[in-house]
Amino acid sequence: MKLRIAAVALFSLCMLVAGVGVAAARPLRIVTSFPPSMIEHYRKAFRQVRPDIDAEFVQRKTTAAVALITGGKRLDADLFWASAPDAFELLKLEGQLAPLAPRNTGAPSVVAGYPLNDPDGTYLGFALSGYGVVWNDAYFDRHRLSVPQRWRDLTAPIYHGHVGISSPSRSGTTHLMVEALLQSEGWDEGWAVWRQVGGNLATVTARSFGVSAGVSRGRFGVGITIDFLAQPTDLDAGPVRFSFPEQKVFTPASIALLKGAVNLEPANAFVDFLLSVPGQRLLLDPGIDRQPIRPEFYADGATDRPNPFALSDEAATWSFDAGRSAQRYELINILFDELITFPLTEAADIWRTIYEVEVALLTQPDTEAAKAVTRSRALLAQMPFGESEASRLASTVKLVRVPRGLPASDTQTALTARIQDWTARNLSDARDAAEGGRRRLVDLGRLPVHRAGNVAQ
Repeated sequence: MKLRIAAVALFSLCMLVAGVGVAAARPLRIVTSFPPSMIEHYRKAFRQVRPDIDAEFVQRKTTAAVALITGGKRLDADLFWASAPDAFELLKLEGQLAPLAPRNTGAPSVVAGYPLNDPDGTYLGFALSGYGVVWNDAYFDRHRLSVPQRWRDLTAPIYHGHVGISSPSRSGTTHLMVEALLQSEGWDEGWAVWRQVGGNLATVTARSFGVSAGVSRGRFGVGITIDFLAQPTDLDAGPVRFSFPEQKVFTPASIALLKGAVNLEPANAFVDFLLSVPGQRLLLDPGIDRQPIRPEFYADGATDRPNPFALSDEAATWSFDAGRSAQRYELINILFDELITFPLTEAADIWRTIYEVEVALLTQPDTEAAKAVTRSRALLAQMPFGESEASRLASTVKLVRVPRGLPASDTQTALTARIQDWTARNLSDARDAAEGGRRRLVDLGRLPVHRAGNVAQ
């Protein structure tokens, strides 16, 4: 009898090592950036469909999860479930994803100019998200602001000090929006827009949901966010509105099987559920509020959101390159923080001076002052290097997200210092030019020595 028990135990151990016939030693583990409210909806619904599978969700910000996985930290997980497509491309680039078979959902391979699934078969789209602006009606009435119709509208002087955004280094959703504008507008023009939007910022929030929360509380009037984060949780959403600008940006939220996953059958069962009709219908729950990838939900009127399947012609003017985005992922984060996030107050002050001089010049032109603010604007549209140099740096310098308090590599430290030094000189020159234009008008008696009020209003 003892020999029989020992034989069975040995057989079970062999099957466990081989990964067949015996349940894994831990639950199905899913790393996700989605909020707890959404996770709980899916946990309960999946449990009803597959009560035999114990699913465990590990909630991490996208940027933090990617940093852990690519940084060699073993999360001991089976699935990665998040919104930012470039995060999946980065994991694929680092060899951290396993093949995942596509499911038949009736969706085309490309939606609104964006591939729904990875052409190489390592991740699958399960929901669609649209980028837009969230604003506060009462705040807009008080400051006499209008709703921006295009992304570039947020560079207008009237929005100076009224805009909020989260940092792409701390928010995968914001990172994707930053990258999308760089690709659609081009490197130079895209960064010029972001730097001027940056000059209009009231704040850069620490988390994605901080944008809609700040708008709801009236800390600032308008923010750049994604549709499912437009309504702040546990706050009065009455004055908060959300709209899609004319240039609509839709991207898929996806799921991937991680390299080394041990719960293959449970993992595939969860993917099956996500892409099934019941799993897709769950996206329409007010507690989740996302857009399905199954076209049938738009055809039968189950959702009143814009139909992304009808936007293919509009989106055909440009195509998002997720591979290029993944390659320069951390470089974009560093550039945004060093050029926009960290010098926010200084840049806002320079732009305020520019706007003040330009308003004065509308009624009393002056060539010398006009040249000065034109030079300041030109300086604030510049970058420390072009796109080709950025590609070279991204491919030769190993850039990683460095946890606070820990040192970066020597090469990353040197590159960051290069960007910081360039930014300091650039802002100093831009300030000198703008102040020179203002001094000229002060000397002519067209502006007071001391500023008063918001010149953009």
